[in-house]
Amino acid sequence: MSTSGQTEVLQWGLPRLRDLPWRHTRDPWAILVSEVMLQQTQAPRVIPKWFAFLDAYPTAPSCAAASLGDVLRLWQGLGYPRRAKNLHTAAQEIVRHDAFPSTLEDLLQLPGVGQYTARALLAFAFECDAAVVDTNIARVLARVSGRRLTAREVQTAADALLPPGNSWAWNQCLMDVGAVLCRPLAPRCHECPLREHCSWRREGEDPAAGSAGVSRSQARFEGSDRQARGRLMKALAQGAVPFDDAPALMGCDVARADRLIAALIGEGLLTRGCSTLSLP
Repeated sequence: MSTSGQTEVLQWGLPRLRDLPWRHTRDPWAILVSEVMLQQTQAPRVIPKWFAFLDAYPTAPSCAAASLGDVLRLWQGLGYPRRAKNLHTAAQEIVRHDAFPSTLEDLLQLPGVGQYTARALLAFAFECDAAVVDTNIARVLARVSGRRLTAREVQTAADALLPPGNSWAWNQCLMDVGAVLCRPLAPRCHECPLREHCSWRREGEDPAAGSAGVSRSQARFEGSDRQARGRLMKALAQGAVPFDDAPALMGCDVARADRLIAALIGEGLLTRGCSTLSLP
């Protein structure tokens, strides 16, 4: 893609940026909260939870000072509670170092922060030149290239396209191209600012399928271990649960309940007393 493609993306995207609340801040803590919440959860579900979480814990120190149980209670409804634990532990690490990390190397040391989240913080909080690759951007880059990309190739492609000094706007606009136009199903190619640069344009097999960084369909939720775990965590948010009641609450047999409970205890997401289960 040439610099003309960059210009076309920015010209299309800037007047149309989705009005997401975390786009109105450069506070690294607020952006970290949004990025962790957005992992495996769509933006409309995240928005009210993001406001509620920051109302309760507006800074990393305020989150670090809270109990994990309180953080997990506030997290209810978002699923994947391990993310809440990672965020709580990350807050404690930030307090321990007495500063929010601002380099890729240091950000990657935070629990639950991988390459994407670290680069998102660099671009969106610190406005450094960092190319972000989320599932939307990965899909766009695979289709523009016309072939499946490895993780290294997709990051290299993103790095090469980044306009120096314009990281925040570029990453946000390219994300929106993927979210609004270059969608997984029924892409709106005729409206896309990259249509003249795209090697795919809905002809032949979609190169985004199986390309690194492009999300795949989630496993069936109904009847899954994730559903059973979620039922128990929801009950625990209201108070301690008798151990013997857990299988019925989880909707599964005793052996499966025992296995899932042991895993949750191992992850530090619940504790077991003499006869009850509770949040940490």
